[in-house]
Amino acid sequence: MVFSSITFLFAFLPITLIVYFIVPLKYRNLVLFTLSLIFYGWGEPKYILIMLMSTVVDYFNGYQVNKHKDNKQIARRFVIFSIVFNLSVMGFFKYYDFIAFNLNLLGLGLPILGISLPIGISFYTFQTMSYPIDVYRGDGKYQKSIISFGTYVTMFPQLIAGPIVRYKDIDDQLNNREYSSDKFYSGITKFISGLVKKVLLANNIGILWETISNTSTANSSLILVWLGVLAFSFQIYFDFSGYSDMAIGLGRMLGFELLENFNYPYIAKSITDFWRRWHISLSTWFRDYVYISLGGNRKGLKRQILNILIVWFLTGMWHGASWNYIIWGIYFGILLIIEKLGLLKLLKKCPLFIQRIYALFFIAVGWMIFANEDIGTMSNYLQMMFGLKNIVFINDLTKFYLRDNLVLLIILILSSTPIFKRFYREKIEKTNFEKIMPFLILASLIVCVAYLVDGAYNPFLYFRF
Repeated sequence: MVFSSITFLFAFLPITLIVYFIVPLKYRNLVLFTLSLIFYGWGEPKYILIMLMSTVVDYFNGYQVNKHKDNKQIARRFVIFSIVFNLSVMGFFKYYDFIAFNLNLLGLGLPILGISLPIGISFYTFQTMSYPIDVYRGDGKYQKSIISFGTYVTMFPQLIAGPIVRYKDIDDQLNNREYSSDKFYSGITKFISGLVKKVLLANNIGILWETISNTSTANSSLILVWLGVLAFSFQIYFDFSGYSDMAIGLGRMLGFELLENFNYPYIAKSITDFWRRWHISLSTWFRDYVYISLGGNRKGLKRQILNILIVWFLTGMWHGASWNYIIWGIYFGILLIIEKLGLLKLLKKCPLFIQRIYALFFIAVGWMIFANEDIGTMSNYLQMMFGLKNIVFINDLTKFYLRDNLVLLIILILSSTPIFKRFYREKIEKTNFEKIMPFLILASLIVCVAYLVDGAYNPFLYFRF
């Protein structure tokens, strides 16, 4: 079940909110825990046991870490056990077939199991691991109630696609959170703005990307190929940031305040700046739990470069069991190292538009590595992007797609910047126009529902991670 579905919008969500707010405060975690399991089990009931196992194991690890907090050596063993256990479970389901296939190229003859990937395992695995680590570091409080801890792990707004919620960011809210009509209304607004991003923007530009990516080389043109790059760049941003906004909005309706996951990444002035704005919860997780643990920048330049490469190799691996994701991670790792070695200082001396063109160019190339799991297809597309294939500059098909999608592209470009947000704050929020906002929100919901009822194209790109 995804948020942008009729079943969720008109069945699961209303029932959840009614039951959640009817029961007394002390039972709300239990209700949310139960309903979250139903949400997860809707598509994959057999994998509920894996998530529950992770919950129980890390609750036990957190208990032992807290129990032995005066003996760091013993406490550290349970942190290590948590890391090994969680990564082993995720590694088996996510990477076994990939590793076996590649080893079989060397003649080992390992069986390919064809295991389906549990939805959201990359997200909730990182969340459960953060609990014993945060308790060990003293960044988070020990959670006595396994129901409250289970609520943290399984909370349906961010269960299957994030944002990745670190335990230390939410431990106080598990048993003490605020409810108000203003907060609930803010949650609705945030949710519907995310739904608009997903349904009206990401889905529509995604159709263009699907069409262009399936166009033969003979029918392509240089402009068409770069139009495809633009389409996928917009699709993945509005798809994932839209889902994150919906998750944050749902959390707010339930009394939780989840951290923002995107901050206009396409106005970044460098690749370093981009990764401070894109999928913020993943970047901060790797920074806090991997990069810093490896020594960060405290052990000299050579060690820092090695640490960056390790982190970005793992970042690529986290996204999927395919060579393109590993290449994508290393690609960004190398760019970040080059910026660290001096390019960033040079960029800051350049005009702002040069900085942004530089960032957008390398981000776009990265997305084409990310988008094509087949190495041959990726290579072919990259060659077309740089004019290494015998294709024309522009053709009639390109002109047709440009004309047909011009308005959508303009809306996408503007929506990728803070211009609408700034306009709202300066021109609407402080005027009487604010009174019509509930009607605009309702109208947006109606339009999104109409699209969902009428259209069959409603993928979610990060669902497979």
